[in-house]
Amino acid sequence: MFDEIQLERPATPLLDSVNYPVDLRQLDMAQLPELARQLREFLLYAVGKTGGHFGAGLGVVELTVALHYVFNTPDDRLVWDVGHQSYPHKILTGRRERMVSMRQADGLAPFNSRAESDYDTFGVGHSSTSISAALGMALAAQQQKIDRKVVAVIGDGAMTAGMAFEALNHAGGIDNDLLVILNDNNMSISNNIGALSSYFARMWASKPYNFLRAGSKKVLSAMPPMWNAAHRAEEYMKGMVSPATIFEELGFTYFGLIDGHDIKGMVEILRDIQHLKGPRLLHVVTRKGKGYRPAEEDPFGMHALNKMVAQAEQSKTGQDNIPTYSSVFGEWLCEAAASDSRLMAITPAMGEGSGMRLFEAKFPERFFDVAIAEQHAVTFAAGLACEGLKPVVAIYSTFLQRGYDQLIHDVALQNLDVLFAIDRAGLVGEDGPTHAGSFDLSYLRCIPNMVVMTPSDENEARQLLTTGYHYPGPAAVRYPRGKATGCKLDASLAQLPIGKARVVRQGSKVAILAFGTLLQAAREAAAALDATLVDMRFVKPLDEELLLQLAASEQLLVTVEENTVKGGAGSAVNEFLLNRNLAVNVLNLGLPDVFLGHGKPQDMRSSCGLDGNGILASIRARLAQQQ
Repeated sequence: MFDEIQLERPATPLLDSVNYPVDLRQLDMAQLPELARQLREFLLYAVGKTGGHFGAGLGVVELTVALHYVFNTPDDRLVWDVGHQSYPHKILTGRRERMVSMRQADGLAPFNSRAESDYDTFGVGHSSTSISAALGMALAAQQQKIDRKVVAVIGDGAMTAGMAFEALNHAGGIDNDLLVILNDNNMSISNNIGALSSYFARMWASKPYNFLRAGSKKVLSAMPPMWNAAHRAEEYMKGMVSPATIFEELGFTYFGLIDGHDIKGMVEILRDIQHLKGPRLLHVVTRKGKGYRPAEEDPFGMHALNKMVAQAEQSKTGQDNIPTYSSVFGEWLCEAAASDSRLMAITPAMGEGSGMRLFEAKFPERFFDVAIAEQHAVTFAAGLACEGLKPVVAIYSTFLQRGYDQLIHDVALQNLDVLFAIDRAGLVGEDGPTHAGSFDLSYLRCIPNMVVMTPSDENEARQLLTTGYHYPGPAAVRYPRGKATGCKLDASLAQLPIGKARVVRQGSKVAILAFGTLLQAAREAAAALDATLVDMRFVKPLDEELLLQLAASEQLLVTVEENTVKGGAGSAVNEFLLNRNLAVNVLNLGLPDVFLGHGKPQDMRSSCGLDGNGILASIRARLAQQQ
């Protein structure tokens, strides 16, 4: 058991001898517990250096070792769900010494990446994709007549998403060779484990039992009364010691519960069931944060080391007292709820990240964490709104994409009163493209009835959240990850006029139209150019009156947004000007049409030309072309 993060590279001689799984398979089974201990210690060191998710990874150390020990990876396919479970997998598959580069520019990806390693069979960022992808791989092997094992590892709450059950339903209804491992770490289904359940799981996995089971089905199927009695007896026995019924009814052969930290037991049961046919589900119980006492005691708070790394950096820069946008939202939510009993707060498993824990403590009966189920979260909010309540859905930009159909058909089409507080808008830095909020302005503004708002600082965020809350229809307020600006907050929750921008600085010839928090960078460029600077506030509806004035008085309009240029806020300005047949030069600045990698957010913005110097350089280049 470790009590501290390892800041110095630990001595791991056995781990150092394992560069790839082929080396692992040369070890004696008696060496595996020591290998697991060294792997866990190295993981603490590596994540201590880089920050990032580590609680789930600590919990699957033994499982990861056992999987690579038994299966012939990468020829056998190992598909991970919730990519942050796979850090031990990365360490064992040729990337050990590069782990300290993870989440940094040009370093290892924070999740699985097919471009990074042949062992990363499927790219992962969002959860609950493993069973679908693994089923596709298993059926591809069947079609191509390739003798290949396919294993999906799902866990850390991912089984709560509907997509996982859609895949289970499909897989259980067809003849395929698929093994699903449910890593149950108290974030999903069950924490019951004991000698009796492990005994029965081993018995169900044994070759004699499965031989007799298959034979009895053939014999007794001709005698329906005896077959029904035998089937009921089997189901009764399983129901007493495991939650097998739901998976068996879906068509899977169930094995569990198994102690996921008993490495010898894991190897033995994987060897027993790897050659069985048909869809199988192995239910493994692990402890999130295993081996690191603070993470075991607080699996939510220690889900990742982002906070610890951030706090160290803040103490150096003197920004300790500046709140995050998430915490500003959480405080606004509590204030709004105190004055309106209709407010209901919803989040799909992002209560901690979205700053909602204070609200949960104050208003537990009005707080709904629906788990990793974004589609359900949106339609659930729609149902509340139908009955006169005021739902606020706190969701990350990248995760709202998963509920897009529901956003259109269940909320906007019915013009229901739902407010979406969209966190992690724009570049999120170290978590990379799977978590970046690069597209929300594009996919939101094309939806009828939507009001879309982009606050430039935390005080304006409070005002626009209030505005959206009181708007009698669907509204969205998007704000970035991390520290706010440190501006003074108004005590009152004032509403702003919908569709009205704010002129921050009056200049000449050039007008910079800033959408969101890039206003701070645009301010530098505006000062250098003596340009007009506008805080647009609203992407939909636009301040058309102001746009007409600027089109008549300025030589160049520049739109700035931390969203893809394709279809974004700048495109909305272009469409308006074209529809009015106004001949005015426009420059759209935003994110390029590529999936950006991972790195420090400020460095990424700089590389995209979205810092003060970059905005200034782009404007000067355009002005030079116009001369």
